[in-house]
Amino acid sequence: MASKELVQQLESTIENIPDFPIEGIQFKDITPIFLNPKLYEDVIADLANFSRGKVDAVCGIESRGYLFGIAIAVALEVPFILIRKKGKLPPPFVAEKYALEYGTAEIEMREGQLKAGQRVLIHDDLLATGGTTEAAAKLVEKQGGIASQFSFLIGLKDLKGEEKLKKFNAEIYKILEY
Repeated sequence: MASKELVQQLESTIENIPDFPIEGIQFKDITPIFLNPKLYEDVIADLANFSRGKVDAVCGIESRGYLFGIAIAVALEVPFILIRKKGKLPPPFVAEKYALEYGTAEIEMREGQLKAGQRVLIHDDLLATGGTTEAAAKLVEKQGGIASQFSFLIGLKDLKGEEKLKKFNAEIYKILEY
């Protein structure tokens, strides 16, 4: 669990942008974190401590999952594997479709970068409805990996994304929850 000091510092740093990208949405802008190297370092340390000794690889979801995911993998001294939007990776790759509010989307992972049996942390900046993260976990399973942990900087509890992830019997960690 994150220290009270880290939570307070993040809450005072993350900016709330009303009515973005559409009216009625309260956007949580995490970019001010990157203006404070010490705060970023503390976030990475907190997220890495959650997974230390428990995972063999980290997968980050495009694109904001890379902002912390790569640094978490470096801190843990484990491989980092990209999960990208459709059409951005060369073959061979595995793909997984998932539902959006209107239509579907697809994410991909390079085939062979994940070894069967590896315990994987899937990281993204925000847990909202959970659809993208659920699809990422299915990609991990398609390659024989185990989605053993999920981590997020922020979780939006009213959107119930955590419910979609419970079926993976994995640990779920969020530094902040709104």
